[in-house]
Amino acid sequence: MNKITERLRQYWLLARFDKPIGIFILLWPTLWALWIAGNGRPDGLVLTVFVAGVVLMRAAGCVINDYADRDFDPHVDRCKQRPIAAGRVTPKEALLVFAALCLTAFGLVLLMNWYTIALSFVGAFLAASYPFMKRYTHLPQAYLGAAFGFAVPMAFAAQTNSIPLVGWVLYLAVLLWALVYDTMYAMVDIDDDLKIGVKSTAILFGSRVREITGGLQVVILGLLVWIGTRQQLAWPYYAGLLAATGFAVYQQTLIFHFDKPNCFKAFLNNNWFGLAVFAGLVLAYL
Repeated sequence: MNKITERLRQYWLLARFDKPIGIFILLWPTLWALWIAGNGRPDGLVLTVFVAGVVLMRAAGCVINDYADRDFDPHVDRCKQRPIAAGRVTPKEALLVFAALCLTAFGLVLLMNWYTIALSFVGAFLAASYPFMKRYTHLPQAYLGAAFGFAVPMAFAAQTNSIPLVGWVLYLAVLLWALVYDTMYAMVDIDDDLKIGVKSTAILFGSRVREITGGLQVVILGLLVWIGTRQQLAWPYYAGLLAATGFAVYQQTLIFHFDKPNCFKAFLNNNWFGLAVFAGLVLAYL
């Protein structure tokens, strides 16, 4: 029994259930989409399926990421104690865990309409292929945004059986947001990534990373303002965006000196950015 418990604990760590920040950062834009698509009253089943799906697919993404990076992680200080890198979980076990998580998530998607089911294959492909992009492009963070943000069009499809223009604009905003926060995350590993030959936007942007991420944050907030005017949302939504702007400014102060612990704090602070936008949405619809 102790051996089984230990295996399950290692799988739990592999899926990063012990670090729920990633779940929240993925959950907020999904909730944004569900609230907008449902005019503040998302369908209960759709809401349940998507919240569970976020938890499962974030876990699956962590597993396949560690599988893809199994030869790199032992050389990265922040990653070398992860279960595969440390030899506590085999690559074959990781693939089995990944398959189990994806199949469970797909079982939930089968409760949705056919449009959402069809879109789920695109989302699954993006999520499974993302970890390999850092070998071929300096823009893996943009690909991450495309993968993690795909819950947005899926949410509109599940709720309304269509994806209106506002859904695609929100998808773009979420894609750019992921690019920003994952660039902040990549700034923590930039020395190790340069050493082992892994590509990232943190490396691509170089000394201009602050200006570029700051500019992208302005674009993101502009897109969210456009969505608010398009949907004729009440003033609490804009109060939420004002709070989110404050968090974005704070993140820029954290990364200003390229200090790695503060860059990681900036990444974590994006949880509050997402919560601020969602709180504004909820209050606006009330």
